[in-house]
Formats: sequence, C-alpha cells, structure tokens
Amino acid sequence: MAVFLNPEEIARNIRDGSTIALTGFGGMGQCDSILRGIRESFLRTGHPRDLTVFHAAGQSDKSNGIEYIAEEGLLRRVIGGHWGLAPKMKRLIEENKIEAYCFPQGQLTHLFRTMASGMPGQLSRIGLGTFVDPRKEGGKFNEKAKEKEDLVTLVTIEDEEFLFYKSIPIDYVFIRGTTIDEDGNMASEEEALKLEVLSAAQAVRAHGGTVVAQIKYVASKGTLHPKDVTVPGYLIDFINVAKFPEKDHRQIPSTAYNPVFSGNTKGPSQNLEMLPMSIRKIIGRRAIREMPESAVANIGIGIPGDVIGPILHEESLQSNIVLTLESGIIGGVPLGENQFGIAHNPDAILDHEYLFDYYHGTGVDIAFMGAAEVDTSGNVNVSKFGNRITGCGGFIDITQPAKKVIFCTTFTGGGLNVAIRDCQLEIVQEGTIKKFVKGVSQITFSGEYAYNHHKEIIYVTERAVFVLTKEGLVLKEIAPGIDLRKDILGHMEFTPIIDENLKLMDIRFFSEKTMVKTPS
Repeated sequence: MAVFLNPEEIARNIRDGSTIALTGFGGMGQCDSILRGIRESFLRTGHPRDLTVFHAAGQSDKSNGIEYIAEEGLLRRVIGGHWGLAPKMKRLIEENKIEAYCFPQGQLTHLFRTMASGMPGQLSRIGLGTFVDPRKEGGKFNEKAKEKEDLVTLVTIEDEEFLFYKSIPIDYVFIRGTTIDEDGNMASEEEALKLEVLSAAQAVRAHGGTVVAQIKYVASKGTLHPKDVTVPGYLIDFINVAKFPEKDHRQIPSTAYNPVFSGNTKGPSQNLEMLPMSIRKIIGRRAIREMPESAVANIGIGIPGDVIGPILHEESLQSNIVLTLESGIIGGVPLGENQFGIAHNPDAILDHEYLFDYYHGTGVDIAFMGAAEVDTSGNVNVSKFGNRITGCGGFIDITQPAKKVIFCTTFTGGGLNVAIRDCQLEIVQEGTIKKFVKGVSQITFSGEYAYNHHKEIIYVTERAVFVLTKEGLVLKEIAPGIDLRKDILGHMEFTPIIDENLKLMDIRFFSEKTMVKTPS
C-alpha cells in the first residue's frame, strides 16, 4: 500500500549514489514539489548526494524541474536528451562538474520499456552516423564523460549495423498525475501530456526500485474510471500531494490549469491571432510549401514549433494534414517557445514513447526541424557548439527515419535584422554568426546517411533555399531583393552548387496578407 510522504521525508529515503529517473517534457509534467524538497535537503544536510539522473525529454522551462537539483555535489552524472531550457544544468555540464551523456529522446523513452522487460538494452538504427555513434563520440557530452564507460555500442546483426543502448538500472522514479485514489491508482485527467509514466514506473519496479508519485487530489476508493488510470496502485510506493499546486504542479508554464490543453474542452479556434510578419514567418511560409496535400507531419522546437502550426491554421491548410509533436500530441494548433510540446485543441494525446514507435518504424511523411549549423555535406548540428551544449532531444529519432525533412533556420545568427518593403527582403543588419560552415561542430543529422537512404532534404532560410544532393548542397531559390554574391555567398564558409535554373522565392511569402491572396 502506497505511503503518503512530504518532500522532506522523500528526500531522506533517497540513498547517496542512487540513480533517479525523471519524467516530464519542457515545462510540463515535472514533480517540482519533490525536486524542490530534494534540493532543500541537500543544501541543509548534504544529502542525498552523488546522484545519477536519467531522463528522456528536457525537464525545465528555465526555472523549474531539473533546475531544482542542478547542484554540484548533489549530482554526479546525467543521462538525458535535452538541456536547452535548463541553464543551471547546462553550466554543470559545460564546466565538467558532472558527467553528461546525451542520447536521442525516443531511445531513452524506449529504454524505459526495455528495462521494464528486464532486457540488457535497446537495439536501434537511430543515431547511426551522428555524435551518438561510438565511432564518433558515443553520446559522451563533455570531457568528464569521455573518461567513463561506454553506454552505447555498435553491433552487427545479419550484416546490418545497429546501436545498442545499454539499460541503466534505476533506484527511484518521480512520476506525476492529477488524482490518486485510496488504493494508489493514479489518473492524469488535468495533465497536458501522458508522457512515459507507466513505462518508467515498470522499469523501476523491474530493478526493485521505488516509484514516487506527485499528485493534486486524493479520491475515494473505486471512484476513478478504470480507463482513466495511467498507473495502477500496485506500482506506486510513495505519494506526495503538492501543497502549493499553483506553483509546484502547474499544468503548463503559463497557467495552473486550462482544460483546453488537456483535451477536457475545446476552445474557439477562430480567436487565435494571426502571426505578425517576421523573419520566422517567412521561413515557415516557404517551409509549408513543401507539405504534401495529405501527410503525417512532425514539427520540432524553435522556428518550426513557433510558426508552422499557426501558419497552417491561418491559411486554412490543416484539414488534410496530421500534425504531430514528439511529446505525444496529435492535431490542434501547437504552442511554441517554452510551451513547445502542447497544442490548442489537440485531437489526441498519446503516450510519449508510443508516438516514437511510429516515428522510428514508419517515419513521418515530412518533418520540420530547426538547424544551428549546416555544412557542405548537408550535416546539421543542433546539439553542441564548442563547450556550449543543448542536446538533441527527439531530433535524431524524427529526422533519421522521416521520408522528407525541411530544416528551418535563419541564414546567419547573432543580431540578424531584416526589413520587408514591397515584398522585397532587405538585410538591415547582418548576423555575426555564419550558420553555413565547412564542417559542423557536431553531427546531429548525417547528410551522408540521409542521401544513402534516399531521403528528400531541404534547407529553408529567409533568403535562400538549398537541397541535398550526392554532390552536396544545391542553391535552388533566393529571396526577392537579395544579392547572390553579397548576401548569400559572402556569408557562407563554402560555395554551394548554384542551380542553373535558380529561381526567386514566391513574393507571397513576404506579404502581410495570407498566401491564398496575391499581393497587389
């Protein structure tokens, strides 16, 4: 029978040197009450300490989640997918205060299931040719990790290469739900996402570990609908009822609870505002031109997550398109920025790990992803730049098996400013950072792998559009008002192949009007 404990009591139960697992996604689904309690215990007593943290998705929106326990001494090692919105954790990794391993988010969600089955590890093609491949970096994300053991190895089965992600025995897992009944059965009716809570709980139990649940409400025995139970009571050991749910159990960063985001009601979609004209909107408009008439699509964090969904909505183009987010969201209008991973009026909310089954096995028809660096071979880096780290998230899981990938990025970074006059693009201030480089700092997407597996790869910026070929990148389009040599070739570290039929980008991408209307 599960025992109710406060955060201080939970912290006292965690042994030094343990491995803990976290579930959550960005600013959603974290057990902030428990994590805050662990931090307070460590600062007061020095315990628990030297913990290993295992997590799949990013676990913070810059202030919550994993940030509470990002303390030198409290942590020894982290194995995760993304830290882009976790500045304290990033600093620990960058300064080599802890060991850091970065693996694809989908592989980590599936590793929970693998461990739940008592298997020694997870076999997958995902990661071949990228920094995760042990022939490159093996997912070791800082110098301190390079001194330690390999957690991914290369194996060959019937002449085909696979990566083997080793199981990581877990001592404690923190999962979150909305309501728990007197038998310990947990439901998630107000949560914006289902995540991988069941798989994580079963993985920990398979190792003889402890499952801790944070919830908002306690219900009488037998009052939860059986289909609403996300984790049955026999899997849960400790329960923490969040004392201040408006702070420590928020549904999403911007609100304590809105039924629209959990699918408990539908909000009026006509009230969604039209995106103002911007450099990101130009990129998003050109990107959706690549969308098939009927497709299952994925959009990633950054420019795609911020603009693709809203543009499809305002152009009334979403009727034959199934938009998916790696968090488990199907349909609706995705939110961006630090609330990436949820949608306004979703059609379905799936378990996190099961959507990755689809990505890995079938591959979406089209994926829209960001890019921080692109090189002459079509490789893309989104994960690490020198000592500055972000992580790969679900990027590799999605882009590697996708049938078509559209990378969306500004042409330069660091202060880029543009103006649009009469549907002509003008560079007011050029960015100080070149994004099209001779060789990327880290391979998060392998151009060679994509070409060899017959993928269609397109790179869309506000002023130029490239495609991947066997010979390298080919420049296919430039924006109206842009000078080829001054504004494009002059800001690349390599010279792309120039298509003999080089075209201008459609002027409708640069108009204040919707694209279905032709600018006068």
